[in-house]
Amino acid sequence: MSIKDGFLVELERETNSTRRIIDRLKDEDLAFRPHEKSMSLGALIGHVVELHNWVATALTKNDFNLQTDYKPFKPSTVAELKQALDEGYKANEQTLNTFPEDEWFKTWTMRVGDYVIGEMPKLGALRFVINNHLIHHRGQLTVYLRLLDIPVPGLYGPSADEQK
Repeated sequence: MSIKDGFLVELERETNSTRRIIDRLKDEDLAFRPHEKSMSLGALIGHVVELHNWVATALTKNDFNLQTDYKPFKPSTVAELKQALDEGYKANEQTLNTFPEDEWFKTWTMRVGDYVIGEMPKLGALRFVINNHLIHHRGQLTVYLRLLDIPVPGLYGPSADEQK
């Protein structure tokens, strides 16, 4: 199995997990904030969706500058979230299918202006900056669902709400 093939499996499964959360949301849920210091549910799920889509938008660059290459995704409806996730999945799949194997080992830099946040091989960037980051925030979303009394979907096995 190639690196690409492994990431294609992960891409499909993680996208489906995020979709299961989005499918449980209503537009009015997007304004929910569990605390004044917390992001709204809409901002948080928007960030998760945009992180998915960084496979095609950020990983294809060698230098990703948050100041010039990044515009936060601010959805106002669940339909926008679904559309962005679905369109992003197609772009991500195409990106991975055409990504040269040697490209995984090239250095990827993340910065804000001239300040370098980190440098690592693109292989590490996909795992650490994109996937682990979105999984972390998706975990936060499950807490938001619980607080809203929305049944939490099982993401890596059955959830308490799916137990009999």
